[in-house]
Amino acid sequence: MAPPETTWHIGTALDATTLYELLALRVAVFVVEQRCAYQELDGQDLLATTQHLLVHREGRLAATLRLLAPSDPREAIAIGRVVIAPAQRGSGLGHALMQEALQRIETAWPERDAYLSAQAHLQHFYAGHGFRAVTDVYLEDDIPHIGMHRPVAHQTP
Repeated sequence: MAPPETTWHIGTALDATTLYELLALRVAVFVVEQRCAYQELDGQDLLATTQHLLVHREGRLAATLRLLAPSDPREAIAIGRVVIAPAQRGSGLGHALMQEALQRIETAWPERDAYLSAQAHLQHFYAGHGFRAVTDVYLEDDIPHIGMHRPVAHQTP
């Protein structure tokens, strides 16, 4: 069986169709599947400094995340809204997505650390990409999360 046709895109400005597709996937997973009523539309997707990484397979959005660069150059780049379409889970796409995001951070912001607020059950996954827990587990929208940090000097094994 041939691997699925996969295309990668990273950018700041999203057209209306792409933004709708991105928001539809995030709402389907974070709000509906995880039964978490929260304000998904937070204004950050429209900021000129927000970078979106999108992966399409067979013409459909399969995964996405966003990179948020704080104005303070001493602060870490935040990786957020990491989501894999249910049909793509277990395919290795999550690892590829995270590797691409970290490569983008190293290229665009070579002197910046990375930070993310992970769902606690994914701590081991992110640890495999060089992140370490820097907070205790806390509730965010009634879902256990943990703050995780990856220093700029980290070398991927």
